Amino acid sequence: MFWPMLAIALAFCGIAVLGVLAAKVLVEVRRLARQVSESSVRITRAAEDLERAATPLAGHASHTFRQD
Repeated sequence: MFWPMLAIALAFCGIAVLGVLAAKVLVEVRRLARQVSESSVRITRAAEDLERAATPLAGHASHTFRQD
């Protein structure tokens, strides 16, 4: 009777450990998703800034090429 109860206790402990690890993974995945979302917003904002900065330069370059 001792061995079956020990096996059940060890199985329960193993499942409990897996549950704790799964919760940790869930928390880290949510944190990573939040960081990816924030990085995406920053990249979009930087691309828009670059586009705004490049527009006058492109107009100036096309004007310079037409003069030649």
